[in-house]
Amino acid sequence: MEKAIPSAAEQRSALFELRLDPSAKQSTSRTWIWWTGLLLAFGLAIGGIHLWQSSTLGQPPLVQVASVQRIGVHEPLSGLAGPVLSGAGYVVTGDRYISLGVRVPGRIVAYSVEEGDFVRKGELLVRLDNRDYRALLRKAEAHLELSRANLTLKRKKFERIQELHEAEVVTDENLDIAEYERAAAQAEVHQAEAEVALAKVNLAHTRLTAPADGVVLAKLKEVGEIAVPGGFSGSGDLIRLANLQDLRCEVDINESDFHWISLGQEADVVPDAYPDRSYPAQVAKIYPQVNRQKGTIKVELKLMERDASLRPDMSVRINFAAQASQASEDNAIPQIVIPKAALQRDSNQTFVWIVRNDHVSQTSVQIGRDFGDTVQVTRGLEGGESLVVSGTDNLREGIQVNKRPSRSPFN
Repeated sequence: MEKAIPSAAEQRSALFELRLDPSAKQSTSRTWIWWTGLLLAFGLAIGGIHLWQSSTLGQPPLVQVASVQRIGVHEPLSGLAGPVLSGAGYVVTGDRYISLGVRVPGRIVAYSVEEGDFVRKGELLVRLDNRDYRALLRKAEAHLELSRANLTLKRKKFERIQELHEAEVVTDENLDIAEYERAAAQAEVHQAEAEVALAKVNLAHTRLTAPADGVVLAKLKEVGEIAVPGGFSGSGDLIRLANLQDLRCEVDINESDFHWISLGQEADVVPDAYPDRSYPAQVAKIYPQVNRQKGTIKVELKLMERDASLRPDMSVRINFAAQASQASEDNAIPQIVIPKAALQRDSNQTFVWIVRNDHVSQTSVQIGRDFGDTVQVTRGLEGGESLVVSGTDNLREGIQVNKRPSRSPFN
């Protein structure tokens, strides 16, 4: 059977079906390029991480170390290991703060001083509107003049009645009445004199003056406000002074540590604002009453030296030096002292990291007295060990470390 020859239209249709779709080819090419780029980026990331690990994680951790100090018998504990006791306190003034208020009500007209000014005793600080008080003074003085004029009249009347009584012209009753009127007039004069004195005092109270030498710490009201005497919680105060010539420090000492403190004991005062400065001080007062709630005793120290850097209410660290009797008692046996930064704690123990042959090991310790930046160890160390004081976050038992000395006075 003879095959039929396809027509021209059928041939064109068959050729069209054999053509490749250009859109399908483009989609496949884009997918291949995207996956190639993703694999390349992933490879670069893996290589970077590997390079970072080899350059950092492969190195032993860097730590700072300090040596354990062993103080032998008869060596001064306070000089080498720090103070016998340390506590946080505040700067105060010997006379405490002087809060000045008005004795009479009035509107504030002007302040004659500003915060920080040094004032002398008797110097004007604040002026009140005194017009009312000047008027009251004039009224009292006028009343006094009237009373004195009345007294003069009553005295003359009494003298005439007395002469008539001696001549037996008037009765004794008339003489008694005249004498009473004279005495009453005299009493009225005394009363008027007292009113004048009171008016003068009230007028003087419209000028607030400094009761002692000192420095102005604060102005508590503004010009134009009404000042009233008294009030609760010092609401009537206008200005606050302090005598900075006699600066002192106050610190609360725990009852358990009170036996380390005595009158006249020397100490060093280090302000928190200036940790590189130290001021000598001496225990001047030990308060007789214990704070039952806090279990502390307040101790006051007199600063032997001062400068403009010290200000009232400034926070300070007070380091008490050991007395001679305390030093002899403390130095009866060797003392082990370490930097407080070396101490580590968990839920079960207090411990330190010791570095031996560039490897760390954990050792439990028992703590004694606190000297501020240093602390006494009563068990667990023998002296001379190297302790980690910085860089303890990633330490594990037995790992190798790179160590460098700290800036501790132990090294």
